[in-house]
Amino acid sequence: MTTTGKRRKSRELAMQMLFQADVGKQTPDDVRKTFWEAREEVEPDTRGFAEDLFRVAMNREEEIDTLIEQHSANWKLSRMAAVDRNVLRMAIAELLGFPGTPAPIIINEALEIARRYSAPESVNFLNGVLDAISRQRYETSKKK
Repeated sequence: MTTTGKRRKSRELAMQMLFQADVGKQTPDDVRKTFWEAREEVEPDTRGFAEDLFRVAMNREEEIDTLIEQHSANWKLSRMAAVDRNVLRMAIAELLGFPGTPAPIIINEALEIARRYSAPESVNFLNGVLDAISRQRYETSKKK
């Protein structure tokens, strides 16, 4: 598997972990205990990046959820589809926690995952939210 393929797999796994925590109302430790049992074949570096994304998303959950609500015009988190909510959380965790990855790559990867797991009409919504957050972060960093 290529590095790009491993990264996408990591992002997908992180989204699934976030989904499990969200929908199953599980703690991060509970998710980690059960999530990897059925996925023993995952390569260590793929698992490591997935864990890193999951950790950032969980540690910065309040900040991430606030960003989502600020940039998703008239949508409350609780009304969003669980997959969409967690694709956003995964992508924003990467935007916040891994500044070395260009935002367009992060957004594109999130949209590819959404195309696989979400409704077709969600892709434009997710793109709009992630693009707005990315632009805001870029403008804020330019002012510093």
